[in-house]
Amino acid sequence: MTLPTDPVANLSALIRCPSVTPEEAGALTALEKMLAPLGATVERPIFRDGGTPDVENLYARLGEGGPHLMFAGHTDVVPPGDEGAWRHPPFAAEVADGAMFGRGAVDMKGGIACFVAALGRYVDAHGAPRGSVSFLVTGDEEGPAVNGTVKLLEWARERGETWDAALVGEPTNREMLGDMIKIGRRGSLSGRITVRGRQGHVAYPHLADNPVRGLLAFAEALLQPPFDEGTSDFPPSNLELTSIDVGNPAVNVIPARATAAFNVRFNDLWETETLQAEIHQRLDRAAAGENRYRQERPDPVDFDIEWRDRPSPAFLTRNERLVKTLAAAVGAVTGRRPELSTSGGTSDARFIKDYCPVVEFGLVGQTMHMVDERVALEDLETLTRIYTRFLDDWFA
Repeated sequence: MTLPTDPVANLSALIRCPSVTPEEAGALTALEKMLAPLGATVERPIFRDGGTPDVENLYARLGEGGPHLMFAGHTDVVPPGDEGAWRHPPFAAEVADGAMFGRGAVDMKGGIACFVAALGRYVDAHGAPRGSVSFLVTGDEEGPAVNGTVKLLEWARERGETWDAALVGEPTNREMLGDMIKIGRRGSLSGRITVRGRQGHVAYPHLADNPVRGLLAFAEALLQPPFDEGTSDFPPSNLELTSIDVGNPAVNVIPARATAAFNVRFNDLWETETLQAEIHQRLDRAAAGENRYRQERPDPVDFDIEWRDRPSPAFLTRNERLVKTLAAAVGAVTGRRPELSTSGGTSDARFIKDYCPVVEFGLVGQTMHMVDERVALEDLETLTRIYTRFLDDWFA
């Protein structure tokens, strides 16, 4: 059987599967076919949870014993949007001007295609690894992330699987391959504040209680002062107000309630609980009247706060063998010294870090989620060479 050593062919097969989250749409089947010539055992568990779509996942393993390296990723993609706006159809994997176009080309079917090709080249050169390589691939990363990596990790651990290290193939590079390795991620915490007032006529404010005034005070309390100044590994924690809503169509009516949503991306100076406590303290002080927006009233602002979604903790990978081996592989292939970064959003690495050290390295992410998402064919070959060198050095 022919080994899957060509990243362009691998990616073409994956892009042609319209696996918009949570649909499998043949993407995991295509991946399973690539892994079969390598002798990997493949399982495809489906996980369910109330109120969320069923999700099919893939777990494959090649080799026995340790060291055990996990490659993690996702075959689901975001919707293509207006397909008529694409220069090339989003699920055709057409090549033009030295690049392959398609949804998921960089986020992150391209990373999967390259790692499969790298493993194929490794097996072709050395045979089975002196240890194990596993693939942990979900169809739920771009969705609610309920029936994907979290449950797949639990499922694998219940079957006795343990890992020494993990590599996630997310697009980590900003300008060119070799720019950046992600060695951690900031935490994420979202909330919604509701301020309750008393509706009334704007000409008689003493008979009403305007919740917008209280909300302005809360906004200022959340934005200033800064939560911290950052650390040597992380930028300062940052809170952004993402919406302020009143739902009031009349300009002469004081509304009865106002809401604001926010998200904090925080560093490892905070735990979720300590950050929530800090936010509560700021809001309580503002509610008690330590603000310049509210009219004189003896009672505090009436509000509550709802914490949204599942908070993600900040984490940092300090495993020197994993980080140095990957950085050395990047340097050997590209001649660049990658920045070790914790920037960007969240990824499934936030779940994997509870099981083993994890880093992220993949393609250049400039076109991810955009119309005409695409990857240079040259980058596919370069990333495959980096992954191959990493496997050589990891199992040396």
